[in-house]
Amino acid sequence: MCLGIPGEIVAIVDDADDLASVEVSGVRRTISTRLLADEGVRVGDWVLVHVGFAMSKIDEREADLTLDQIRKLGRTYDEELEAFMETEIV
Repeated sequence: MCLGIPGEIVAIVDDADDLASVEVSGVRRTISTRLLADEGVRVGDWVLVHVGFAMSKIDEREADLTLDQIRKLGRTYDEELEAFMETEIV
């Protein structure tokens, strides 16, 4: 199963190439924010991450609710977090 997982933008890595560092459950990865270039992202924003791309911006409340529901999926959450740890845009 492939899920989008909420992450918080913790740093802008490369503005010109639309790269940002996002943190998900204590794990940091560089992701592409190119799909949100028209909206723009900044440190502190929450985004829905899927296969190394920020798919949409969400608010912190939605991020918390989504993470809570994903955690309830048990192994599926663990698998998604493992996939996130293995995926990084460089």
